[in-house]
Amino acid sequence: MKRHDGRDAAELRPISIQPDFLDTPLGSALITWGNTRVLCTASVEERLPPWMAASKRGWVTAEYAMHPASTDPRKRREGGKGSVSGRSQEIQRLVGRSLRQAVNMKALGPRQIVVDCDVLQADGGTRTASITGGWVALSIALNRLIESGAVGPQVFGPQIAAVSVGIVGDQVLCDLDYPEDSKAQTDANFVLAPPAGLIEVQATAENGAFSDQQLGEMVQMATTACQQIAALQREVVAAVSAGA
Repeated sequence: MKRHDGRDAAELRPISIQPDFLDTPLGSALITWGNTRVLCTASVEERLPPWMAASKRGWVTAEYAMHPASTDPRKRREGGKGSVSGRSQEIQRLVGRSLRQAVNMKALGPRQIVVDCDVLQADGGTRTASITGGWVALSIALNRLIESGAVGPQVFGPQIAAVSVGIVGDQVLCDLDYPEDSKAQTDANFVLAPPAGLIEVQATAENGAFSDQQLGEMVQMATTACQQIAALQREVVAAVSAGA
């Protein structure tokens, strides 16, 4: 069965990653995933959060926000009243947890890397695009820290990629766009360290329980998709390093 945009069940939307989209952060990447676009940056701070001030280990954290015009109708800008929505907090915690797996904190030393993920246009999969593009921005920044002599190559942990998988019309589908996500019976997000395995799984039955067999099919679909995504990530990061 073909999907509304012509894709097969396991087929990803087109993905492109433009590295060094901004000059100011040490690493940046604009990821375009179907009609979703997320600007990811990695900024290095030569200090730790106050609660880690005495530590010799580093830290990676993330912030996530949606541009007011990323959806139609326009969203109200978050933070205008000094608060961030619960959804944004949940997503930025997921992004931070995921990307911390990509760094050897002891080798990073007493510094913090902040990965900012700003959704410029939303059509489903903004959190998985943030993690995937965030890894690219983070890796570019780490490579530049290595080149400067600030850290050693052991600072790298495993590669991290993410994808959404869901059940729509009783069929398991990979990489849901907004029309599919809005009517999904089950909505899941998978974070992987290809080829090592799963880092985090978020799966919710929106309309009826899903079976063990369906979960296994979703895991297999996500694993295959993340291997494809990881190949693109490595290609982008390698191209930046080659041109340095």
